[in-house]
Amino acid sequence: MTLPKACDVLVVGSGNAGFAAALSAAQSGAKRILLIDKCPESWAGGNSYFTAGAYRTVHHGLNDLLPIVNNVDAELAGRIDLDPYTEKDFADDMHRICGGRSDPELSRVLIRDSNSAVKWLAQNGIRFQLSFNRQAYEVNGRFKFWGGLHLKTQDGGKGLIEDYLTIARRQKIALSFNTALTGLFPDSNGSVSATVHVDRKEHMIRAGAVILAAGGFEASPRLRCQYLGPGWDMALVRGTPFNTGDCLEIAMRDLSAMAAGNWSGCHSVAWDANADPNTGDRLASNEYTKSGYPLGLMINNQGKRFVDEGIDLRNYTYAIFGRAILAQPESVAFQVWDSRTSPWLRTEEYREERVERITAANIEELADKCAQRGLRDRESFIATVREYNEAVYAHRREHPDASWNPAIKDGLSTQSSSKKLPLAKSNWALPLDQGPFLAVKVSCGVTFTFGGLSVNPETAQVKSAVTREAIPGVYCIGEMLGGLFYSNYPGGSGLTSGAVFGRRAGKAAAEWVARSSLEITAPLARL
Repeated sequence: MTLPKACDVLVVGSGNAGFAAALSAAQSGAKRILLIDKCPESWAGGNSYFTAGAYRTVHHGLNDLLPIVNNVDAELAGRIDLDPYTEKDFADDMHRICGGRSDPELSRVLIRDSNSAVKWLAQNGIRFQLSFNRQAYEVNGRFKFWGGLHLKTQDGGKGLIEDYLTIARRQKIALSFNTALTGLFPDSNGSVSATVHVDRKEHMIRAGAVILAAGGFEASPRLRCQYLGPGWDMALVRGTPFNTGDCLEIAMRDLSAMAAGNWSGCHSVAWDANADPNTGDRLASNEYTKSGYPLGLMINNQGKRFVDEGIDLRNYTYAIFGRAILAQPESVAFQVWDSRTSPWLRTEEYREERVERITAANIEELADKCAQRGLRDRESFIATVREYNEAVYAHRREHPDASWNPAIKDGLSTQSSSKKLPLAKSNWALPLDQGPFLAVKVSCGVTFTFGGLSVNPETAQVKSAVTREAIPGVYCIGEMLGGLFYSNYPGGSGLTSGAVFGRRAGKAAAEWVARSSLEITAPLARL
Protein backbone atom coordinates (compact mmCIF):
# COMPACT_ATOMS: atom_id res chain seq x y z
CA MET A 1 0.00 0.00 0.00
CA THR A 2 1.35 3.40 -0.98
CA LEU A 3 0.20 6.41 0.99
CA PRO A 4 0.09 9.84 -0.62
CA LYS A 5 2.53 12.53 0.43
CA ALA A 6 -0.25 15.12 0.37
CA CYS A 7 -4.01 15.55 0.31
CA ASP A 8 -6.55 18.33 0.55
CA VAL A 9 -8.41 16.96 3.57
CA LEU A 10 -7.24 14.23 5.93
CA VAL A 11 -10.01 12.63 8.00
CA VAL A 12 -8.98 10.51 10.98
CA GLY A 13 -11.65 7.98 11.93
CA SER A 14 -14.08 5.79 9.98
CA GLY A 15 -17.24 6.19 12.05
CA ASN A 16 -20.39 8.16 11.37
CA ALA A 17 -18.75 11.54 12.03
CA GLY A 18 -15.67 10.84 9.92
CA PHE A 19 -17.62 9.60 6.92
CA ALA A 20 -20.06 12.51 7.18
CA ALA A 21 -17.13 14.94 7.19
CA ALA A 22 -15.48 13.27 4.21
CA LEU A 23 -18.73 13.35 2.24
CA SER A 24 -19.29 16.99 3.09
CA ALA A 25 -15.74 17.92 2.12
CA ALA A 26 -16.15 16.17 -1.23
CA GLN A 27 -19.42 17.96 -1.92
CA SER A 28 -17.84 21.27 -0.91
CA GLY A 29 -15.09 21.08 -3.51
CA ALA A 30 -12.20 19.21 -1.89
CA LYS A 31 -10.68 17.00 -4.58
CA ARG A 32 -8.30 14.76 -2.68
CA ILE A 33 -9.74 13.37 0.52
CA LEU A 34 -8.01 10.67 2.51
CA LEU A 35 -9.78 8.91 5.39
CA ILE A 36 -7.58 6.83 7.67
CA ASP A 37 -8.22 4.57 10.63
CA LYS A 38 -5.86 2.50 12.75
CA CYS A 39 -8.28 -0.44 12.73
CA PRO A 40 -8.29 -3.15 10.06
CA GLU A 41 -10.81 -2.69 7.27
CA SER A 42 -12.89 -5.49 8.79
CA TRP A 43 -13.41 -3.20 11.82
CA ALA A 44 -14.46 -0.12 9.84
CA GLY A 45 -17.10 2.04 11.45
CA GLY A 46 -15.76 2.71 14.93
CA ASN A 47 -18.44 2.75 17.60
CA SER A 48 -21.06 3.71 15.03
CA TYR A 49 -21.06 0.11 13.83
CA PHE A 50 -22.18 -1.06 17.28
CA THR A 51 -25.12 1.33 17.63
CA ALA A 52 -28.78 0.78 16.89
CA GLY A 53 -28.39 3.51 14.25
CA ALA A 54 -30.78 5.87 16.05
CA TYR A 55 -30.77 9.57 15.14
CA ARG A 56 -32.57 12.14 17.28
CA THR A 57 -33.91 14.93 15.11
CA VAL A 58 -36.33 17.80 15.16
CA HIS A 59 -39.31 17.09 12.91
CA HIS A 60 -42.88 18.20 12.26
CA GLY A 61 -44.52 14.83 12.71
CA LEU A 62 -45.03 11.68 10.68
CA ASN A 63 -45.45 13.40 7.32
CA ASP A 64 -42.08 15.11 7.72
CA LEU A 65 -40.32 11.76 8.16
CA LEU A 66 -42.20 9.55 5.70
CA PRO A 67 -40.28 10.78 2.62
CA ILE A 68 -36.96 9.55 4.04
CA VAL A 69 -37.99 6.15 5.47
CA ASN A 70 -38.38 2.90 3.56
CA ASN A 71 -40.46 0.75 5.91
CA VAL A 72 -43.88 2.46 6.01
CA ASP A 73 -46.64 2.00 3.45
CA ALA A 74 -49.94 3.87 3.33
CA GLU A 75 -51.83 1.29 5.38
CA LEU A 76 -49.22 1.24 8.13
CA ALA A 77 -48.95 5.03 8.16
CA GLY A 78 -52.62 5.17 9.09
CA ARG A 79 -51.92 3.21 12.28
CA ILE A 80 -49.03 5.32 13.57
CA ASP A 81 -49.19 7.91 16.35
CA LEU A 82 -46.05 10.02 16.15
CA ASP A 83 -46.07 13.51 17.61
CA PRO A 84 -43.84 16.32 16.30
CA TYR A 85 -40.52 16.78 18.06
CA THR A 86 -39.81 20.49 18.10
CA GLU A 87 -36.65 22.50 18.61
CA LYS A 88 -37.98 23.38 22.05
CA ASP A 89 -38.53 19.70 22.85
CA PHE A 90 -34.96 18.87 21.87
CA ALA A 91 -33.57 21.88 23.75
CA ASP A 92 -35.56 21.00 26.86
CA ASP A 93 -34.29 17.42 26.71
CA MET A 94 -30.68 18.54 26.32
CA HIS A 95 -31.00 20.95 29.24
CA ARG A 96 -32.77 18.48 31.51
CA ILE A 97 -30.76 15.37 30.73
CA CYS A 98 -27.37 17.12 30.75
CA GLY A 99 -28.14 19.08 33.91
CA GLY A 100 -27.98 22.44 32.18
CA ARG A 101 -24.25 22.02 31.50
CA SER A 102 -24.25 21.46 27.73
CA ASP A 103 -22.51 24.24 25.83
CA PRO A 104 -25.42 26.41 24.65
CA GLU A 105 -23.93 27.20 21.25
CA LEU A 106 -23.05 23.58 20.50
CA SER A 107 -26.56 22.56 21.55
CA ARG A 108 -28.11 25.27 19.41
CA VAL A 109 -26.26 24.11 16.30
CA LEU A 110 -27.01 20.45 17.01
CA ILE A 111 -30.72 21.11 17.39
CA ARG A 112 -31.09 23.60 14.57
CA ASP A 113 -29.25 21.45 12.02
CA SER A 114 -30.58 18.04 13.08
CA ASN A 115 -33.44 17.85 10.60
CA SER A 116 -31.48 19.08 7.58
CA ALA A 117 -28.50 16.85 8.44
CA VAL A 118 -30.61 13.71 8.58
CA LYS A 119 -32.32 14.57 5.30
CA TRP A 120 -28.92 15.30 3.75
CA LEU A 121 -27.72 11.83 4.76
CA ALA A 122 -30.87 10.29 3.30
CA GLN A 123 -30.37 12.14 0.03
CA ASN A 124 -26.87 10.72 -0.19
CA GLY A 125 -27.83 7.10 0.38
CA ILE A 126 -28.22 6.45 4.11
CA ARG A 127 -31.28 4.21 4.45
CA PHE A 128 -33.56 5.38 7.24
CA GLN A 129 -36.52 3.66 8.84
CA LEU A 130 -39.02 4.36 11.58
CA SER A 131 -37.78 2.54 14.67
CA PHE A 132 -40.75 0.31 15.41
CA ASN A 133 -38.71 -2.32 17.23
CA ARG A 134 -37.05 0.07 19.67
CA GLN A 135 -39.19 3.20 19.94
CA ALA A 136 -42.81 2.16 19.56
CA TYR A 137 -45.31 -0.11 21.26
CA GLU A 138 -48.36 -1.52 19.53
CA VAL A 139 -51.43 -0.82 21.66
CA ASN A 140 -54.93 -1.62 20.37
CA GLY A 141 -53.66 -1.97 16.82
CA ARG A 142 -51.85 1.38 16.75
CA PHE A 143 -48.13 2.06 16.99
CA LYS A 144 -47.37 4.71 19.60
CA PHE A 145 -43.91 6.25 19.24
CA TRP A 146 -42.35 7.68 22.36
CA GLY A 147 -39.29 9.45 23.73
CA GLY A 148 -38.58 11.84 20.85
CA LEU A 149 -36.40 9.28 19.07
CA HIS A 150 -38.09 7.93 15.97
CA LEU A 151 -35.50 7.33 13.24
CA LYS A 152 -32.95 4.58 12.83
CA THR A 153 -30.86 3.28 9.98
CA GLN A 154 -31.71 0.06 8.20
CA ASP A 155 -29.89 -2.81 9.94
CA GLY A 156 -28.69 -0.42 12.64
CA GLY A 157 -25.02 0.48 12.83
CA LYS A 158 -24.05 -2.32 10.46
CA GLY A 159 -26.29 -0.91 7.76
CA LEU A 160 -25.13 2.63 8.46
CA ILE A 161 -21.47 1.80 7.87
CA GLU A 162 -22.32 -0.32 4.84
CA ASP A 163 -24.07 2.70 3.35
CA TYR A 164 -21.20 5.04 4.22
CA LEU A 165 -18.67 2.74 2.54
CA THR A 166 -20.81 2.73 -0.59
CA ILE A 167 -21.02 6.53 -0.51
CA ALA A 168 -17.25 6.84 -0.01
CA ARG A 169 -16.55 4.68 -3.04
CA ARG A 170 -19.01 6.68 -5.11
CA GLN A 171 -17.40 9.96 -4.03
CA LYS A 172 -13.90 8.54 -4.71
CA ILE A 173 -12.83 9.15 -1.12
CA ALA A 174 -9.58 7.26 -0.52
CA LEU A 175 -9.59 4.93 2.49
CA SER A 176 -6.54 3.60 4.32
CA PHE A 177 -6.99 1.18 7.22
CA ASN A 178 -4.32 -0.14 9.59
CA THR A 179 -3.08 3.46 9.47
CA ALA A 180 -2.57 5.09 12.86
CA LEU A 181 -2.10 8.81 13.39
CA THR A 182 1.05 9.42 15.47
CA GLY A 183 1.68 13.16 15.22
CA LEU A 184 0.35 16.53 14.02
CA PHE A 185 2.54 19.45 12.99
CA PRO A 186 0.92 22.71 11.84
CA ASP A 187 2.83 24.71 9.22
CA SER A 188 3.22 28.47 9.20
CA ASN A 189 1.19 28.71 5.98
CA GLY A 190 -1.86 27.04 7.49
CA SER A 191 -1.47 23.45 6.33
CA VAL A 192 -0.94 20.56 8.73
CA SER A 193 1.56 17.75 8.43
CA ALA A 194 0.58 14.43 9.94
CA THR A 195 2.72 11.43 10.73
CA VAL A 196 1.07 8.04 10.47
CA HIS A 197 2.20 4.51 11.19
CA VAL A 198 1.39 1.91 8.57
CA ASP A 199 3.10 -1.33 7.54
CA ARG A 200 5.55 -0.88 10.44
CA LYS A 201 6.79 2.39 8.98
CA GLU A 202 6.28 6.08 9.67
CA HIS A 203 4.96 8.25 6.86
CA MET A 204 4.48 12.00 6.59
CA ILE A 205 1.35 13.40 4.92
CA ARG A 206 0.90 17.10 4.25
CA ALA A 207 -2.77 18.05 4.42
CA GLY A 208 -4.59 21.25 3.70
CA ALA A 209 -6.86 20.44 6.64
CA VAL A 210 -7.21 17.67 9.21
CA ILE A 211 -10.52 16.50 10.67
CA LEU A 212 -10.21 14.48 13.87
CA ALA A 213 -13.02 11.95 14.28
CA ALA A 214 -11.24 9.08 15.99
CA GLY A 215 -13.47 8.46 19.01
CA GLY A 216 -12.94 8.83 22.73
CA PHE A 217 -10.92 6.81 25.24
CA GLU A 218 -13.56 4.27 26.25
CA ALA A 219 -11.45 1.26 25.18
CA SER A 220 -8.46 2.29 27.32
CA PRO A 221 -8.61 0.93 30.89
CA ARG A 222 -5.79 3.31 31.84
CA LEU A 223 -7.54 6.45 30.62
CA ARG A 224 -10.91 5.30 31.97
CA CYS A 225 -9.40 5.03 35.45
CA GLN A 226 -7.55 8.32 35.01
CA TYR A 227 -10.58 10.34 33.96
CA LEU A 228 -13.74 8.41 34.86
CA GLY A 229 -12.40 7.24 38.20
CA PRO A 230 -11.41 4.12 40.14
CA GLY A 231 -13.15 0.93 39.10
CA TRP A 232 -13.75 1.93 35.51
CA ASP A 233 -11.07 -0.47 34.34
CA MET A 234 -13.65 -3.15 35.19
CA ALA A 235 -16.25 -1.84 32.73
CA LEU A 236 -16.93 -3.94 29.64
CA VAL A 237 -16.16 -2.35 26.27
CA ARG A 238 -19.38 -2.13 24.30
CA GLY A 239 -17.93 -1.16 20.93
CA THR A 240 -14.66 -0.98 19.05
CA PRO A 241 -11.45 -1.85 20.93
CA PHE A 242 -9.58 0.78 18.88
CA ASN A 243 -11.00 3.90 20.59
CA THR A 244 -8.16 4.32 23.07
CA GLY A 245 -7.87 8.11 23.16
CA ASP A 246 -4.70 8.33 21.06
CA CYS A 247 -5.88 11.22 18.92
CA LEU A 248 -7.10 13.22 21.89
CA GLU A 249 -3.67 12.93 23.49
CA ILE A 250 -1.90 13.72 20.19
CA ALA A 251 -3.99 16.86 19.65
CA MET A 252 -3.34 18.13 23.16
CA ARG A 253 0.37 17.24 22.97
CA ASP A 254 1.22 18.49 19.47
CA LEU A 255 -1.29 21.29 18.96
CA SER A 256 -1.93 22.40 22.54
CA ALA A 257 -5.59 21.75 21.78
CA MET A 258 -7.95 22.92 24.50
CA ALA A 259 -9.74 20.21 26.46
CA ALA A 260 -13.45 20.68 27.04
CA GLY A 261 -16.46 18.92 28.44
CA ASN A 262 -17.22 16.25 30.99
CA TRP A 263 -14.01 14.20 31.17
CA SER A 264 -15.32 12.20 34.12
CA GLY A 265 -18.53 11.35 32.26
CA CYS A 266 -19.46 8.71 29.74
CA HIS A 267 -22.28 6.85 28.06
CA SER A 268 -22.60 3.41 29.67
CA VAL A 269 -25.40 0.87 29.52
CA ALA A 270 -26.69 -2.34 31.03
CA TRP A 271 -24.67 -4.92 29.09
CA ASP A 272 -24.64 -8.70 29.00
CA ALA A 273 -22.39 -9.76 31.88
CA ASN A 274 -21.14 -12.71 29.83
CA ALA A 275 -19.90 -10.55 26.93
CA ASP A 276 -16.22 -10.15 26.08
CA PRO A 277 -14.92 -7.47 28.49
CA ASN A 278 -12.46 -5.91 26.05
CA THR A 279 -14.36 -5.53 22.80
CA GLY A 280 -17.75 -5.47 21.20
CA ASP A 281 -18.88 -8.35 19.02
CA ARG A 282 -19.15 -7.52 15.31
CA LEU A 283 -21.84 -10.15 14.80
CA ALA A 284 -23.96 -9.32 17.84
CA SER A 285 -23.29 -5.58 17.54
CA ASN A 286 -25.80 -3.72 19.73
CA GLU A 287 -27.67 -6.85 20.80
CA TYR A 288 -25.72 -7.26 24.05
CA THR A 289 -27.48 -4.13 25.32
CA LYS A 290 -30.11 -5.06 27.89
CA SER A 291 -32.57 -2.18 27.97
CA GLY A 292 -35.74 -3.89 29.20
CA TYR A 293 -35.31 -2.76 32.81
CA PRO A 294 -38.27 -0.28 32.78
CA LEU A 295 -40.55 -3.32 32.40
CA GLY A 296 -39.19 -5.06 35.50
CA LEU A 297 -36.64 -4.67 38.30
CA MET A 298 -32.86 -4.45 38.59
CA ILE A 299 -31.45 -6.14 41.69
CA ASN A 300 -27.79 -6.30 42.70
CA ASN A 301 -26.02 -9.41 43.94
CA GLN A 302 -26.87 -8.47 47.53
CA GLY A 303 -30.54 -8.77 46.62
CA LYS A 304 -31.26 -5.01 46.66
CA ARG A 305 -32.66 -2.60 44.11
CA PHE A 306 -30.40 0.40 43.41
CA VAL A 307 -32.15 2.54 40.75
CA ASP A 308 -35.65 3.74 40.02
CA GLU A 309 -36.21 1.65 36.91
CA GLY A 310 -39.19 3.79 35.91
CA ILE A 311 -37.91 7.27 36.63
CA ASP A 312 -38.06 8.24 32.96
CA LEU A 313 -38.44 6.82 29.47
CA ARG A 314 -35.61 4.47 28.57
CA ASN A 315 -34.13 6.94 26.06
CA TYR A 316 -33.21 9.22 28.94
CA THR A 317 -31.84 6.67 31.42
CA TYR A 318 -30.11 3.86 29.54
CA ALA A 319 -26.86 5.82 29.10
CA ILE A 320 -26.41 6.35 32.86
CA PHE A 321 -27.59 3.06 34.33
CA GLY A 322 -24.38 1.32 33.28
CA ARG A 323 -22.55 3.55 35.76
CA ALA A 324 -25.07 2.59 38.44
CA ILE A 325 -24.43 -1.12 37.79
CA LEU A 326 -20.66 -0.62 37.87
CA ALA A 327 -21.01 0.86 41.37
CA GLN A 328 -22.69 -2.29 42.70
CA PRO A 329 -20.83 -5.11 44.47
CA GLU A 330 -18.81 -7.02 41.86
CA SER A 331 -20.24 -4.62 39.24
CA VAL A 332 -23.16 -6.89 38.33
CA ALA A 333 -26.93 -6.97 38.67
CA PHE A 334 -29.93 -9.08 37.68
CA GLN A 335 -32.82 -7.79 35.57
CA VAL A 336 -36.05 -9.54 36.57
CA TRP A 337 -39.51 -9.91 34.96
CA ASP A 338 -42.55 -12.13 35.22
CA SER A 339 -44.70 -13.57 32.44
CA ARG A 340 -46.78 -10.39 32.24
CA THR A 341 -43.94 -8.17 31.01
CA SER A 342 -41.33 -10.53 29.56
CA PRO A 343 -43.21 -10.80 26.22
CA TRP A 344 -42.63 -7.05 25.77
CA LEU A 345 -38.85 -7.43 25.81
CA ARG A 346 -37.07 -6.83 22.52
CA THR A 347 -36.33 -10.13 20.83
CA GLU A 348 -32.95 -9.05 19.48
CA GLU A 349 -31.67 -8.34 23.00
CA TYR A 350 -33.28 -11.14 25.01
CA ARG A 351 -33.64 -14.16 22.73
CA GLU A 352 -32.01 -17.40 23.85
CA GLU A 353 -29.38 -17.26 21.11
CA ARG A 354 -28.13 -13.91 22.40
CA VAL A 355 -28.31 -14.06 26.21
CA GLU A 356 -28.44 -16.58 29.03
CA ARG A 357 -32.07 -16.57 30.15
CA ILE A 358 -32.51 -17.64 33.78
CA THR A 359 -36.05 -18.98 34.09
CA ALA A 360 -38.06 -20.38 36.98
CA ALA A 361 -41.62 -21.20 37.98
CA ASN A 362 -41.50 -19.00 41.09
CA ILE A 363 -39.35 -16.30 42.70
CA GLU A 364 -37.76 -18.71 45.17
CA GLU A 365 -36.55 -20.96 42.38
CA LEU A 366 -35.37 -17.93 40.40
CA ALA A 367 -33.34 -16.78 43.41
CA ASP A 368 -31.76 -20.23 43.67
CA LYS A 369 -30.75 -20.15 40.01
CA CYS A 370 -29.41 -16.60 40.26
CA ALA A 371 -27.39 -17.70 43.31
CA GLN A 372 -25.62 -20.16 41.02
CA ARG A 373 -24.65 -17.18 38.85
CA GLY A 374 -23.37 -14.76 41.45
CA LEU A 375 -26.34 -13.70 43.60
CA ARG A 376 -24.89 -13.51 47.13
CA ASP A 377 -28.05 -13.00 49.21
CA ARG A 378 -30.94 -15.20 48.14
CA GLU A 379 -33.25 -14.22 51.00
CA SER A 380 -32.79 -10.51 50.39
CA PHE A 381 -33.60 -11.02 46.70
CA ILE A 382 -36.88 -12.74 47.57
CA ALA A 383 -37.74 -10.12 50.20
CA THR A 384 -37.06 -7.28 47.74
CA VAL A 385 -39.49 -8.70 45.19
CA ARG A 386 -42.15 -9.35 47.84
CA GLU A 387 -41.87 -5.85 49.30
CA TYR A 388 -42.03 -4.38 45.82
CA ASN A 389 -45.18 -6.37 45.05
CA GLU A 390 -46.84 -5.22 48.28
CA ALA A 391 -46.14 -1.60 47.37
CA VAL A 392 -47.56 -2.10 43.88
CA TYR A 393 -50.72 -3.72 45.26
CA ALA A 394 -51.18 -0.78 47.65
CA HIS A 395 -50.90 1.72 44.80
CA ARG A 396 -53.44 -0.25 42.75
CA ARG A 397 -55.95 -0.21 45.58
CA GLU A 398 -55.75 3.59 45.65
CA HIS A 399 -55.78 3.94 41.85
CA PRO A 400 -58.02 1.15 40.54
CA ASP A 401 -58.63 2.89 37.20
CA ALA A 402 -54.96 3.45 36.36
CA SER A 403 -53.71 1.49 33.36
CA TRP A 404 -50.27 0.33 32.31
CA ASN A 405 -48.86 1.97 29.18
CA PRO A 406 -45.17 1.48 28.32
CA ALA A 407 -45.26 4.25 25.68
CA ILE A 408 -45.83 7.04 28.22
CA LYS A 409 -44.90 7.77 31.81
CA ASP A 410 -48.05 6.11 33.11
CA GLY A 411 -47.71 6.96 36.81
CA LEU A 412 -48.09 3.36 37.96
CA SER A 413 -45.72 3.37 40.90
CA THR A 414 -44.82 1.86 44.23
CA GLN A 415 -45.69 4.97 46.21
CA SER A 416 -49.09 5.31 47.89
CA SER A 417 -50.45 6.80 51.10
CA SER A 418 -50.38 3.41 52.79
CA LYS A 419 -46.98 2.18 51.61
CA LYS A 420 -43.90 3.77 50.08
CA LEU A 421 -40.64 2.11 49.16
CA PRO A 422 -37.41 3.88 50.16
CA LEU A 423 -36.47 3.65 46.47
CA ALA A 424 -39.51 4.18 44.27
CA LYS A 425 -40.34 2.73 40.93
CA SER A 426 -42.09 5.77 39.50
CA ASN A 427 -43.72 4.36 36.36
CA TRP A 428 -44.67 1.01 34.80
CA ALA A 429 -44.77 -0.71 38.20
CA LEU A 430 -46.58 -3.99 37.68
CA PRO A 431 -46.35 -6.72 40.32
CA LEU A 432 -43.95 -9.56 39.63
CA ASP A 433 -46.30 -12.35 40.64
CA GLN A 434 -47.12 -14.39 37.54
CA GLY A 435 -44.77 -17.21 36.64
CA PRO A 436 -42.76 -18.24 34.85
CA PHE A 437 -40.13 -15.69 35.86
CA LEU A 438 -37.12 -14.50 33.89
CA ALA A 439 -33.79 -12.99 34.96
CA VAL A 440 -30.74 -11.86 33.01
CA LYS A 441 -27.34 -11.02 34.49
CA VAL A 442 -25.91 -7.66 33.42
CA SER A 443 -22.84 -5.55 33.95
CA CYS A 444 -21.67 -2.11 32.77
CA GLY A 445 -20.89 -1.65 29.09
CA VAL A 446 -19.07 1.60 28.33
CA THR A 447 -20.03 3.11 24.98
CA PHE A 448 -18.26 6.45 24.62
CA THR A 449 -16.68 9.14 26.75
CA PHE A 450 -17.90 12.74 27.01
CA GLY A 451 -14.60 14.60 27.45
CA GLY A 452 -13.06 16.02 24.30
CA LEU A 453 -11.69 19.11 22.60
CA SER A 454 -13.06 22.64 22.51
CA VAL A 455 -14.27 23.75 19.08
CA ASN A 456 -15.87 26.66 17.29
CA PRO A 457 -19.55 25.62 17.16
CA GLU A 458 -20.04 26.98 13.65
CA THR A 459 -17.12 25.18 12.00
CA ALA A 460 -15.96 22.54 14.53
CA GLN A 461 -12.49 24.10 14.31
CA VAL A 462 -10.30 23.12 17.27
CA LYS A 463 -9.32 25.83 19.76
CA SER A 464 -5.87 26.31 21.21
CA ALA A 465 -5.37 26.10 24.98
CA VAL A 466 -2.58 28.68 24.61
CA THR A 467 -4.23 31.37 22.48
CA ARG A 468 -7.86 30.27 23.01
CA GLU A 469 -8.30 30.91 19.29
CA ALA A 470 -9.06 28.48 16.49
CA ILE A 471 -6.14 26.43 15.18
CA PRO A 472 -5.91 26.89 11.39
CA GLY A 473 -6.94 23.85 9.39
CA VAL A 474 -7.76 21.51 12.31
CA TYR A 475 -11.29 20.31 13.12
CA CYS A 476 -12.78 17.92 15.65
CA ILE A 477 -16.08 16.02 15.59
CA GLY A 478 -17.86 12.95 16.91
CA GLU A 479 -16.86 11.57 20.30
CA MET A 480 -13.76 13.78 20.28
CA LEU A 481 -15.87 16.95 20.42
CA GLY A 482 -16.14 18.11 24.03
CA GLY A 483 -18.75 20.20 25.79
CA LEU A 484 -21.95 18.81 24.33
CA PHE A 485 -22.91 16.02 26.75
CA TYR A 486 -22.60 16.03 30.55
CA SER A 487 -23.32 13.04 32.82
CA ASN A 488 -25.98 11.78 30.41
CA TYR A 489 -27.38 12.45 26.96
CA PRO A 490 -30.72 12.17 25.15
CA GLY A 491 -30.64 8.86 23.31
CA GLY A 492 -29.73 9.11 19.63
CA SER A 493 -28.16 12.55 19.88
CA GLY A 494 -24.63 11.16 19.50
CA LEU A 495 -25.06 10.02 15.90
CA THR A 496 -26.90 13.23 15.13
CA SER A 497 -24.00 15.24 16.54
CA GLY A 498 -21.58 13.33 14.32
CA ALA A 499 -23.65 14.10 11.24
CA VAL A 500 -24.29 17.77 12.11
CA PHE A 501 -20.73 18.72 13.05
CA GLY A 502 -19.20 16.34 10.51
CA ARG A 503 -21.12 18.11 7.78
CA ARG A 504 -20.00 21.50 9.07
CA ALA A 505 -16.38 20.45 9.53
CA GLY A 506 -16.14 18.95 6.04
CA LYS A 507 -17.52 22.10 4.46
CA ALA A 508 -15.29 24.37 6.55
CA ALA A 509 -12.20 22.28 5.79
CA ALA A 510 -12.83 22.32 2.04
CA GLU A 511 -13.41 26.07 2.10
CA TRP A 512 -10.25 26.59 4.16
CA VAL A 513 -8.18 24.66 1.63
CA ALA A 514 -9.65 26.60 -1.29
CA ARG A 515 -9.26 29.94 0.46
CA SER A 516 -5.69 29.28 1.54
CA SER A 517 -4.57 28.35 -1.99
CA LEU A 518 -2.21 25.83 -0.50
CA GLU A 519 0.29 24.31 -2.87
CA ILE A 520 -0.40 20.69 -2.10
CA THR A 521 0.35 19.16 -5.44
CA ALA A 522 1.36 15.57 -4.86
CA PRO A 523 -1.21 13.23 -6.44
CA LEU A 524 -3.31 11.04 -4.18
CA ALA A 525 -2.13 7.52 -4.78
CA ARG A 526 -4.53 4.68 -5.34
CA LEU A 527 -4.73 2.82 -2.04
